[in-house]
Amino acid sequence: MPGTKNKLRYKIVSVSLTGPYHKQKGLRCQDFAKTKIQNRRIVAVAADGAGSAKYGAIGAKCVCDIICRTLISKSMKNMRQSVIDAIDAARDNLICHRLNKTKSEASLIDFASTIVGAVYDGKSGLFFHIGDGAGIALGLEKDKKIVLSEPENGIFSSETFFFTMEDWKDSLRFTPFDKAKSFILMTDGVTCFALKHDKAYLEDGFIAPIDAFLKAEKSTKRAQKALKNTLETPKACRLSGDDKTFVWVGIQ
Repeated sequence: MPGTKNKLRYKIVSVSLTGPYHKQKGLRCQDFAKTKIQNRRIVAVAADGAGSAKYGAIGAKCVCDIICRTLISKSMKNMRQSVIDAIDAARDNLICHRLNKTKSEASLIDFASTIVGAVYDGKSGLFFHIGDGAGIALGLEKDKKIVLSEPENGIFSSETFFFTMEDWKDSLRFTPFDKAKSFILMTDGVTCFALKHDKAYLEDGFIAPIDAFLKAEKSTKRAQKALKNTLETPKACRLSGDDKTFVWVGIQ
């Protein structure tokens, strides 16, 4: 058919699960993920609302919504600045939020959340990242098998960075990638068993089999159920009591 030769198709499988720790406390999942597709462009974001923040889940949802809405139509040439502008807009939104009693930047800590996201147009892509979690692009051409946007923690392993911090721009990282066959976003509830201890390499026997299965499974519903079951195994829950978000995007 005319016009179908260069058509790009995306397959998305995404789950956000309440971790054992939050279940024991009777709390809901603080993670949030969103994807948006327009023509050949896809924007995907996963955010982990801080468990110590009163409204971390609200901060996570707000920043995902605004980033997807903003970046979907922006030029790839100026994408880094567009990411900064989108995060600034999310911060402004939360300053005016009805639950921000002081209506000040100082109260943004109540909405604290990490961010890991990606924008891709079929040829070039860009990860943007604040805090822990990880982004992984797979099946790239040439000699690169993967591109990894690594987690970043502070001086202590439990300390990370949030888009609600005053100096958030100092923690914003960009990692470009080209011509991927798939990419993955995950929050820190998954990275502990998806990445090796030095966080610079993938753990053997986890990402590659999941990527292959999700590519082969034709039913998105079955793929989502299988991914959920994998992330909720007793071993996975022992390794991490945190909420778990895993976003997989297959590119055809």
